[in-house]
Amino acid sequence: MQLLIYIVTLYKVCIFSQIGNLTVTRLCHTRVVIAVNKQTPGPAIEVNEGDTLIIEVINDTPYNMTLHWHGIFQRLSGWADGANMITQCPILPGNKYTYKFDVMGQEGTLWWHAHLSFLRETVHGALIIRPREGAEAYPFPRPYKEIPIILGEWWNDDVMTIDRQAFLTGGPTRNADAFTINGHPGNLYNCSSGDTYRLMVEAGKTYLVRIINAAVNNQLFFKIANHSFTVVAVDACYTNPYKTDLIVIAPGQTVDALMVADAPPA
Repeated sequence: MQLLIYIVTLYKVCIFSQIGNLTVTRLCHTRVVIAVNKQTPGPAIEVNEGDTLIIEVINDTPYNMTLHWHGIFQRLSGWADGANMITQCPILPGNKYTYKFDVMGQEGTLWWHAHLSFLRETVHGALIIRPREGAEAYPFPRPYKEIPIILGEWWNDDVMTIDRQAFLTGGPTRNADAFTINGHPGNLYNCSSGDTYRLMVEAGKTYLVRIINAAVNNQLFFKIANHSFTVVAVDACYTNPYKTDLIVIAPGQTVDALMVADAPPA
């Protein structure tokens, strides 16, 4: 699958391009997965409130395909929502489709993903909406850096086969072999000691952590040892800030939280 994304405003045009299959090794198992721009998670789309997105999808996979812009209001553009067989017929292999919609009245973190069967296991990425150009900044102190954290799942076997087996037996799909952070399993999983997502921070600096639960099945619990969070937004909607040291996040949900790197280095 190729993905061309044009972010169109009065001031800028950004273009991302993407190519199809990707060979990935996790937990000492190698699989060919469907990926965007040869990466999984796929590229983050960063826009300002008020922007118009034009996305051309060329489906070079053997599967039907749609992309869902999870949480976007889709005012007067319901046909661009990307929900397979609900608001859109699938893009057949070898065909293409162009999405076009405005990002209005939302700020914060959302995400995009494939909306057909288990393909969203690897076909997904962040959709970050910043304040409109020229408008006031965030309703909280500007962080030193912003970090997308995409929580996901990994199966050692082909996910389409797993989904088909569950359909034929009438039972649930089996549990994932690992949970992932930005596409990488934790270092306690088999063969993963050198394949962990690592983030270097500066002591005393404030970071905006944009957390996305891209898991197919599971609610997840997110914590950073010896640190606390101030939650400032959920699903691209600002909240009254509140403090917590543990974030519970359901599949498809997003949470924006400030974190100060104030623990002793360890």
